[in-house]
Amino acid sequence: MAFWDHLEALRGVLFKAGGVIIVAAVALFIFLRQIMDAVILAPCHADFPLYRLLSFMGGSGNSVWLPSLGSEGFHVDLINIELASQFFIHMSLSCWLAVVLTFPILIYIFWTFVRPGLLPRERRGAVKAFFFGNIMFYAGVAVGYYLVFPLTLRFLAGYQLSDSIPNTVSISSYMDNFLMIILLMGVVFELPLLAWLLGRMGLLTRNFFSKYRRHAVVALMIAAAIITPTGDPFTLIMVFLPIYILWEGSAMLVPAAAHDIDDDEEIASEPVES
Repeated sequence: MAFWDHLEALRGVLFKAGGVIIVAAVALFIFLRQIMDAVILAPCHADFPLYRLLSFMGGSGNSVWLPSLGSEGFHVDLINIELASQFFIHMSLSCWLAVVLTFPILIYIFWTFVRPGLLPRERRGAVKAFFFGNIMFYAGVAVGYYLVFPLTLRFLAGYQLSDSIPNTVSISSYMDNFLMIILLMGVVFELPLLAWLLGRMGLLTRNFFSKYRRHAVVALMIAAAIITPTGDPFTLIMVFLPIYILWEGSAMLVPAAAHDIDDDEEIASEPVES
């Protein structure tokens, strides 16, 4: 294909991707009120699954290890302080959710454009990376929604410098933290994919994880404390464990030594005799 033919094909791909996003955004815009009440605002109520689980486990607030997440009566009231804020949040949130929910479809559309220029071995590696990356991203989003954000919300909504300063949470502040934490956890869960790619490139081996494991434990503990700045050890451990499991899982996806990479590439590049 000539250069202009490639541009024509790319334009078609962009039109398809844009069409998918627009259709999904319109559908989400129509049903966003129901989605807000049932999903996005669910952590504001005491019957959220995580709160009920911690209440069942005995999180009454009298324990040093368990925070009072399951206490009855927990509720966060949101307010709007700007005239057009709710309308613009309705528009922008529909677009953001459309991109997140249709991400595998968008990747497939762009994959149809890139695939003809790749070798068979490169295609197999790219397909694995795309599937694994999508699964891990949505797993991170789920952890952020069901675990990290509710813990953060419960702590920050009840934190006061003084009893004379009540917390009044705006819808803009709530949505900013909601999207930031959930998308951040989705990106963090791509750590195994990044490690696998660096391992295939020969830039990372399992010795790195063994050598810096103690440093990683301290760094990940600090990161967990920053994500959920609560004072109880239970919340800290709940956030630390998924991130540490990602670290150990990443170590299993990289070769033990650099020569293992060369051996794998030699085997993959050998012609198959008919």
